[in-house]
Amino acid sequence: MITKKVLIGSIAGGLVYFLLGWVVYGILMKDYCAANFSQDGMRKEEEMILWAMGVGNIAFAMIIALAINWTNSKSILDGAKIGALIGFLFAISIDFSFYAMTTMYKSMSVIFVDIVVATVMAGIVGLVVCWAMCFGKKAE
Repeated sequence: MITKKVLIGSIAGGLVYFLLGWVVYGILMKDYCAANFSQDGMRKEEEMILWAMGVGNIAFAMIIALAINWTNSKSILDGAKIGALIGFLFAISIDFSFYAMTTMYKSMSVIFVDIVVATVMAGIVGLVVCWAMCFGKKAE
């Protein structure tokens, strides 16, 4: 069941995931991504559909929020671990599927970099989701 705390955690986590994606992929790794990912199917920055990206970010954060809720986690460290595990598995699934079906990646090493980055980002999102779900109370 989706409760108020899951919705709060999902929105907080979705906002953090959106901002992290912008900072990490859009600023810090912009040149790396341009050099190592095929740009053929990419929208220009000004043509990106931000509401759709927001929906995707909130949905990903909700997966983490539901896992945190179902495991009755109350510690932000547990939230970070759950987020990182989900991010790790999701990144492996998506990256290797895209590698198999598209020409998006210019080399295999890009996959491993993306898996590490996605794992760290999802861990941070899990921490924020758990914190928001516990209403900012000190972690146990």
